Amino acid sequence: MTSAQSISGILTPLMVPLRADGEIHEDELRRYVDWLIEKGVHGLYPNGSTGEFTRFTAEERHRIIKIVCEQTAGRVPVLAGAAEANVRATLEACETYKNYGAQAVAIVSPFYYKLSQESVFAYYKEIASNSPIHITLYNIPLFANPIEFETVLRLAEYEKIIGIKDSSGDLAGMTRMIEAIHPKRPDFLFMTGWDAALVPMLMAGCQGGVHATSGIVPEITRSIYDLTTQKKFDEAFVLQKQLLKLFDSMFDAADFPEGFRSAIDLRGFNFGKGRQPLTRQQSTALATAAEKTSMLIQQVLSTLVAH
Repeated sequence: MTSAQSISGILTPLMVPLRADGEIHEDELRRYVDWLIEKGVHGLYPNGSTGEFTRFTAEERHRIIKIVCEQTAGRVPVLAGAAEANVRATLEACETYKNYGAQAVAIVSPFYYKLSQESVFAYYKEIASNSPIHITLYNIPLFANPIEFETVLRLAEYEKIIGIKDSSGDLAGMTRMIEAIHPKRPDFLFMTGWDAALVPMLMAGCQGGVHATSGIVPEITRSIYDLTTQKKFDEAFVLQKQLLKLFDSMFDAADFPEGFRSAIDLRGFNFGKGRQPLTRQQSTALATAAEKTSMLIQQVLSTLVAH
């Protein structure tokens, strides 16, 4: 699987379980990979924002991709987060992840420095011209320089760039991109990264979604995808509304993605504390929010059973 068509549907941005000493809990990560695949996700996306890629060393990021590719063993495609702090390190990651067996890499727009769109274009152009593996753009204005409409159009001309994961939540913007690019490149992949708008984004023409909530309730996001693609929109929106409540509860519990790390333990895992220190007040708020999150998880799972 090397084409854009092999990467579609629901892709889960993997969180990384940690031991008490803060090191990667490999056994738990492998168990998590198996569980997600058993629950029906179409692919896995390690080293993304939900996976806190900036809080791991380059060596650890490489190890995470290696573990995920090994455990997946070709059952579903792996879209590996390959963003590093510079072009050279990013290209090294691209080479490494291809060798590990990833089908493609996702590369976030340059972060920290505020860049012009011309610089954003130049960054991706350099990578696309030298990468040994297919690339998806990753637009997340909350954390990095935005990839604006005209820039996406220019980058879509490069064969190595096979799609975009857009986490802006801009439905109109996504629709404009699809309408402008698909006539020229019908295989170009559009993935939404905004949990609250999965159904309308799929209706607008996205081929799938990469959502943090799919790491907590993968069976729900998979069902939303199935119902929407089957044009059972009323049923899909019932689940979408339930998912929105759960998303808000986890997102508002603490700084992202702490609420999601806490929630996965409610599904029978032990992910441990994240690497971002928390104050006592934050820890208390997180524990309080977990009670509401637990209730919402049970509600949305019950809704799925009822349907």
